[in-house]
Amino acid sequence: MQWKDHRCRCKWANPNNENYIRYHDTEWGIPVYTDKKLFEMLILESFQAGLSWECILNKREAFRAAFSQFDAEAICQYDTKKIESLMQNKAIIRNRRKINATITNAEIFLKIQKEYGSFSKYFWSWTQGHVIYEKDCTSSPRSDLISNDLKKRGMKFVGTTIIYAYMQAVGMVYGHEQGCFLEKK
Repeated sequence: MQWKDHRCRCKWANPNNENYIRYHDTEWGIPVYTDKKLFEMLILESFQAGLSWECILNKREAFRAAFSQFDAEAICQYDTKKIESLMQNKAIIRNRRKINATITNAEIFLKIQKEYGSFSKYFWSWTQGHVIYEKDCTSSPRSDLISNDLKKRGMKFVGTTIIYAYMQAVGMVYGHEQGCFLEKK
């Protein structure tokens, strides 16, 4: 693939979308330890179910505005009126099940924070704080375990494929493809 800057990137990164290139180059696969960013990415990944990541990424700022800057405590307070306003917001994905899941997931996210001291401690405990280097996977035994645990706690839209994509997005899994200028061996 020919890139304007002559750097090779992962095949999934659209060379015609500057947002996507920037995301690939500066976010994807870089470890995240702040709860706010971990929560943001969890919401976005859950909305991505059945859609392309590029679609979600293009709507990211609209999601940020619609969902209280990804403030879990604020989202927990959403009522029927707020849900209906989100259902009318053409700038985001208007899926009632995903919107309701976001509220539920915010509540559970806060419970995990309280239990572990931070969501980051909970999440990174699955690898003892280590980054996993692997490529060409859409799930793993570890994503199965994390997914199952989150589901047992009551989270929605956290299947193993979504969780594996989340693990990649927040840098628990580093999987830049062979030939990508960010590939690590």
